[in-house]
Amino acid sequence: MIECPSCEHKVSVSANSCPQCGAVLRKPKRGIFGKIVIFAFWAFNLLMVLWIWGGTQNAVESSKGLSGAEAAGAAIGTGLGITLLVIIWLVGAILLGLMALLTRPK
Repeated sequence: MIECPSCEHKVSVSANSCPQCGAVLRKPKRGIFGKIVIFAFWAFNLLMVLWIWGGTQNAVESSKGLSGAEAAGAAIGTGLGITLLVIIWLVGAILLGLMALLTRPK
């Protein structure tokens, strides 16, 4: 048992806050799996930004010397590819975000 610094009430050493006054005694920490999930979430989002940006830049560079129909086909293909990547990004970010939410410290 320890004393609460605010109200000097006896509190268990494993308590996160004082039951008497509600003062925060210690901040809960995320476990190793939670840290891995947070890292995966941020790495996935960074990868998707780089992938979409790089793919768009590559499509713009490769369509510079194309004629009318070829340029239209390249634009449609680029649009479809970016749309697919954005859908993958949204689904992945939602799933990893939910996992991060469920592994937060309590």
